[in-house]
Amino acid sequence: MTVTPAVERRQLVTCEVAGERFAVDIFAVERVLRFTPPRLLPNSASWLRGVIDLGDSVIPVVDLRERLGLPSGAIPESARILVVAVDDARIGVTVDAVHAIRTVLASAIEPPPAIYRGLAKDYLEGIVRQDGEIFVVLAAARLLTSTERIEMGRIMSKEARDG
Repeated sequence: MTVTPAVERRQLVTCEVAGERFAVDIFAVERVLRFTPPRLLPNSASWLRGVIDLGDSVIPVVDLRERLGLPSGAIPESARILVVAVDDARIGVTVDAVHAIRTVLASAIEPPPAIYRGLAKDYLEGIVRQDGEIFVVLAAARLLTSTERIEMGRIMSKEARDG
């Protein structure tokens, strides 16, 4: 008797930022919120847009355009904030639009091509080609370095104390 291995599938939330197609593993996405301007945090990194209230917690919001070095632009009406799990914390990530959930074979996620270099490559899990489109799959857990998480925690603590 031959045992065939189960085909592993991945579900990806597809989105758009600065005209580029991205995807995030559905298990990393806690929820999708309509964009509301975050409350600004003084003396924070340029890619840290601010914070939003989410139930009983305050969530830092990362500007994905800034983080990935993409051109800035006006915030479209279709903009959303993806609330993603990063280790034991949650962060918001701004996107211009959320499109759909796509199911792909895990083997269809190719390593990032050499064109992606430096820090931007660190944020990527790979690329997927499906239905004539190419999606860059973001590694949500690597959007922030451990040093940046510590710094963000410090800023968030200070914000909670100072109000």
